[in-house]
Amino acid sequence: MLNPRRGSAVLVAALAATSLGGWRLGTARSSTAGRGDGPPGGVVRVTGVVDGDTVDVTWAVHRERVRLLGVDTPETVDPRRPVGCYGEEASAFTHRRLQGRTVRLTFDRLRRDRYGRLLAYVAVDGHSFNDELLTGGYARLLVIPPNGSHGRVMLDEELAARAARRGLWGACPGRDGR
Repeated sequence: MLNPRRGSAVLVAALAATSLGGWRLGTARSSTAGRGDGPPGGVVRVTGVVDGDTVDVTWAVHRERVRLLGVDTPETVDPRRPVGCYGEEASAFTHRRLQGRTVRLTFDRLRRDRYGRLLAYVAVDGHSFNDELLTGGYARLLVIPPNGSHGRVMLDEELAARAARRGLWGACPGRDGR
């Protein structure tokens, strides 16, 4: 027969171990919560522009790379691919509009891509920068499910830029502006 005191001691030890494990897990989660969830309120400072559709941002002590949702600007930094038609212009536009600015990030359903980058819509001066890229002809629409909550509006913006032959739609040969 089991000694009641010994059984109680084993139970107390098991509860203590479980409690300690839960505390450690909670501590680990809280230290990475800002990184995984994005900035509180979505407000960040743009500290670098990688290319037309990718920027580096900071808030508090965090630094993140952000891939803009819904847009695809011509390539400028991939060493395996040539610089795309209108890529330099798109990168320069993003640099002029965002470098050093405080912006607001908003997220769709999926917050990170397979490379670990935050996926976001960027608002500057209260306006969607992602939309500016499309209306100015600096980007093509790119919707990757499950993110696509603004896809319909963004498609209309690209179609208007195409019709007006703005940006890459007038400068680049071929039907699709490439």
